[in-house]
Amino acid sequence: MGTTRTPRAGRHAASPTGTSPAGQGDIWRAAWPLTAVFMLSNAPTPLFVLWQHRIGFATGTLTVVFAMYIGGLLLALPVAGALSDRCGRRNVLLPSVLCALLACLFYATATSVAALLAARLLTGLAVGGTVASGMAAVVDVGGPERRRQASLAGSVAMGTGLATGPLLAGCVAQTLPAPTVTVFVVEAVLLLSALLVVRQVPNVRRPATGPWLRVPSVPRRNRRDLLLGLAAYMPGMTGTSFLLALGPSLLAALLGTENRILAGGTAFVMFGTSTAVQFLVSGWPTRRLLAIATGATAAGMALVVSAVHGRLIGLLLAAAVLAGAGQGMGQLGSFSLLGARVDAARLAESNAALSSWGYLFAGLLPVGSGYLGDAAGIGFSATLLGLVVAVAAGAGGVYITCAGRSRRSPEWH
Repeated sequence: MGTTRTPRAGRHAASPTGTSPAGQGDIWRAAWPLTAVFMLSNAPTPLFVLWQHRIGFATGTLTVVFAMYIGGLLLALPVAGALSDRCGRRNVLLPSVLCALLACLFYATATSVAALLAARLLTGLAVGGTVASGMAAVVDVGGPERRRQASLAGSVAMGTGLATGPLLAGCVAQTLPAPTVTVFVVEAVLLLSALLVVRQVPNVRRPATGPWLRVPSVPRRNRRDLLLGLAAYMPGMTGTSFLLALGPSLLAALLGTENRILAGGTAFVMFGTSTAVQFLVSGWPTRRLLAIATGATAAGMALVVSAVHGRLIGLLLAAAVLAGAGQGMGQLGSFSLLGARVDAARLAESNAALSSWGYLFAGLLPVGSGYLGDAAGIGFSATLLGLVVAVAAGAGGVYITCAGRSRRSPEWH
């Protein structure tokens, strides 16, 4: 397959193929691999309790299994961003999707914690490579005239995958035999379709700069852009990861139900809200997106605390809606900010930097709460983590509001 080298001149590629600008259909089609891979990231959520009973492990171990996905992400992102910029988007997307297919095999045959850990690690590697190169590929396809639309398409594609993965898994697990096999056979078929799309993605390359393996970063002049994005993205991702990791256990221990459709449906509501809200607010300036994202996340975590102490499923669903809205707006705002302001030659690496820091805290805090739940009770740990994330979101909102007053970019205001 041939590759396309983009010229140095200009902040973004004039066109990924050197032909006429891509249409909306091309942009959304290029975003499909993001949806397929992100479906896998959350598909195991309603199945964790089933595996927990079948294999036999504690809540602390459950959160470690969940967070092994974050470990895979953090291994992939330092390599994937720079590799995608140097070697081409397709050359990173292809092995990422293949890695997701291998993870499906491990999930479908898992009979031990070690197999689940391997599956989650492979899933993280797949998502890390896809989020770094896939988001940049969608922006490349859109070209400079459609940067905002391309950022929306990529962000919505991720949210759609995050939402539909657990709902599909929950419905299959509740209604069909051999749920832990059937779910991942369906997912493998979707990933195979994504491979067909990846083959058509322009293999855009950028001039090589710096070492191949390094901590993902942004250009010096974009460091404040990264911090502003992280102020909303980090607590938003942590809040949704918290509900994903402990949601089924909360439903079982505090609300008295182990219905897998309900567990998957709660995750669907959360990330369905994330996806829907991005369409509704896509025309908002970035500052408003990020500021309101932090408020929604803080309110969602307050409702989690109320749900735990009131033992009310309705409050937990409302918390999922607010957490999803906060995560969606924070994700759209932060990726849009980088997509608009970072040079194309560093865009994939900058996306990797944003994701690395966001997922780092999204993995560490829920693991800590899982082990605290084993020692002090899941109610106490959920309350503590909810308060920590709420405070972090509030502090992020203050930073965004104060920092925003000194910026003059029309996209920001």
